[in-house]
Amino acid sequence: MTARNLCPRPLWEQIPRIRQAGIRRVILREKDLSADAYTDLAERVLRACEANGVTLVIHNFPETARQLGVTALHMPLPLLTAALCAEFETVGTSVHSLEQLKQAEQCGADYVTAGHVYATDCKKGLPPRGTAFLREICSGTALPVYAIGGISAEKLPEIAQTGAAGACIMSGAMRL
Repeated sequence: MTARNLCPRPLWEQIPRIRQAGIRRVILREKDLSADAYTDLAERVLRACEANGVTLVIHNFPETARQLGVTALHMPLPLLTAALCAEFETVGTSVHSLEQLKQAEQCGADYVTAGHVYATDCKKGLPPRGTAFLREICSGTALPVYAIGGISAEKLPEIAQTGAAGACIMSGAMRL
């Protein structure tokens, strides 16, 4: 599910509401776009982020990040390299096991997202990993770990008890 499906406003128009809610970083994850279409969207979102004090993280398009001067990148673990980690100021990746966590650390990731913690429409039919999984990931690293998957404001206290640095909210942020 993409931002287009969740909110009648374009994402760049949603950024002020996202910032007012206390969200400081937006990962622009649009897997179905071509590189050119992604770059066009990223330019608009970047302008809105800069105007509202929000950090934009480019997802899976390092060339777009270079082109736009964005210093934060989030890459799928199979595409993460030490060279990318050295090139960008902040680089993250998603992990789903301790083994993947160790791979992320070896590549030089600055943070990880771990999930999916709760049931989510994005992973329909796939059982959630739960807070015990999140606690295991958090205790297995010194890196900041952000919970992802089925996150809502009501679940944040439970997530905080796992040692996570924070959480990623998709649909909730688009409905602000």
